[in-house]
Parts: sequence; C-alpha cells; structure tokens
Amino acid sequence: MKAGKDKVIALHYTLTVDGEKVESSHDSGQPLWILLGHGQLIPGLENALQEHAAGDTLQVEIPPADGYGERQEDQIQRVPKKYFHEGNRLKPGMVTVLSLKQGGQRAVTVQKVGMTTIDVDLNHPMAGKTLNFDVAVQEVRDATEEEIQHGHAHPPGTEAH
Repeated sequence: MKAGKDKVIALHYTLTVDGEKVESSHDSGQPLWILLGHGQLIPGLENALQEHAAGDTLQVEIPPADGYGERQEDQIQRVPKKYFHEGNRLKPGMVTVLSLKQGGQRAVTVQKVGMTTIDVDLNHPMAGKTLNFDVAVQEVRDATEEEIQHGHAHPPGTEAH
C-alpha cells in the first residue's frame, strides 16, 4: 500500500540541521504515527512521503519555504510574564511555549527577560533553516473513520477517544 491522503503511516526519522542531529524517533524506540493529508507534518516532508510504502527509506532535504518558513525579523514581541508557565525561570535563548489569547500554544524563543515582561521571537525555532530528514517507512494503512474524524492517527495500543 502506498502513502497518500487519509492513509496512516508509521515512520522512524532523524532530523539534522547544519549537520547537527536535532531529534530522532529512534531515541524513544517508537515510530511516529501520522495521518497524512491533515496538516500534521510540514509540507515538504508530507509531499516527500507520498507514494512510499512500508520498507522504503528516503533522505529528504527541505528548504525553509516547505518547512517552517523564512525567518521574519519583525517577529519580536514583548509579552507579559503571566502568559508563560514558570516565566521567572526563563533565560535568553531558551525555547518555551506561549499560551495564546485566542487559545492554543506557540513555541517561541526567549530574547530578553524583564521584571514583568519577556521579549520573545515568534518565529518557529526552525524558521529559515534547511531541514534534512532520514526516514524509514515502517507501515502504511488505510485510516479508520474515527481517525479521519479526529484528524490524527491512533497508534496500536492507544485508546481511542
């Protein structure tokens, strides 16, 4: 079976940026389970997985435009500390999660910590970077109706919700 929209794919991956390993599913020993076509992956990786089958391996170089976008220098914002979990422990250079007023969260990089505010870079930490993935496809299957309704894969051994 080939990967495509509404297919569940299990894969192992290693991500490197500028020759440095950033993360790998091998560290946890568990593959990443994804429902393709539902915005769970960056566009470049999702496109590269199309038409691949279990047992395939691929190396993918993804430019910023197909990854987390180009860096935008005007994305520095001053935010009250109350929007951060443990805001008093943050230091410049740290990546943390910002709770958004409209709901949800966003990864941000701390630029400066003041008494009551924190200056953050709203660019994704990987914005402007070329991403290199080594991928091994473990499994490809049809998604269940429930997975399609939920918008994500249900790996084996997890309870449906």
